Amino acid sequence: MENEKDSNNDVYFEEIIKKTKTGVTFPKILREELFEDDRDVFFRMIVPKEKNKIILEILSDEEAKELAEKIKERKPKMSASTQKDKTSSQKKPAKLAPNWSEYFVYDFDAREKIMPILESAFNKFTEKPMNLEDAMGRVKYALVSFLSSTKTENAKLYFSIVKFLIDIIEKFDQPNILDWIFEKIIPNIESKFLYELALLELVDISLRIRRFEKAEVYIFYVLKNIDDYPKSEMYNIMNSFKQLVKKVRHVERSQKIDVLLKEKLLEYGEGARDIDYKIQIIEMLEDLNYIEMAYNMAKKVQLSLPPESMKIEEVRKLVRRLHTAPITEQKDLI
Repeated sequence: MENEKDSNNDVYFEEIIKKTKTGVTFPKILREELFEDDRDVFFRMIVPKEKNKIILEILSDEEAKELAEKIKERKPKMSASTQKDKTSSQKKPAKLAPNWSEYFVYDFDAREKIMPILESAFNKFTEKPMNLEDAMGRVKYALVSFLSSTKTENAKLYFSIVKFLIDIIEKFDQPNILDWIFEKIIPNIESKFLYELALLELVDISLRIRRFEKAEVYIFYVLKNIDDYPKSEMYNIMNSFKQLVKKVRHVERSQKIDVLLKEKLLEYGEGARDIDYKIQIIEMLEDLNYIEMAYNMAKKVQLSLPPESMKIEEVRKLVRRLHTAPITEQKDLI
């Protein structure tokens, strides 16, 4: 008993939670204390041989990468015959089903209530011939029937349905739903953060299905949302740019998208007073393969720094790296 009391003194949080259909949800008060909405969080999950507990350890990005490599190395490699058996067993197509963990990124009160409605809508999309009108009718019902008086709760509900419909677009080849999401859901999201995330999801899917004219519109609105931040909130502005760059850097883009991105990044790169933010903008230009623009901006920053600046060596390395990239004009190193 004494040991139990001592261990209880070391406990920061204690609660009874129940597994739902979608898994286990961290209590809201704990999420708010431990995690930031705009950052990825990685855990190391351990289940002992007794299978009587699940242990989660919070990891940094670097720790997660290192541990993932170590775990990968420890796993036994499959023999050729095992791989063949596995391949043959995977030939049978899996039945299409809702991906609940993908839809419900942020918990909200009405989640359990809308799940069966979205599941029935999903099943209507699977019918042959597809009953599109009935399926969308169920989605509309889920959108309007479980709204609350809380803007944040409603924004989370809207965002989950956006994620659901994007999965529908991809699984059932329904690109016309893009316009419906943009016109009927996006304007109603009264959370600047989730409004932007929803737009970024539209950017992602429209680029992957090569609907560049749609992506151009969505990117315009993302950039407009970034402009609406006060200049004193440069941290949020930088984070928004980083999320946008992640969505577009490894996919084919239209010329208009490149123009939009170049102009806006140049504007904020030249306007930023903090040298760290300027460096971040330059690295984003590099990620997007706008090497000449990144190089020119890096040179300006280098020339503006006094010799005793603590950032001078970091900027020199950045200039050297960009100097080796394939850009057309002659470049002189300092």
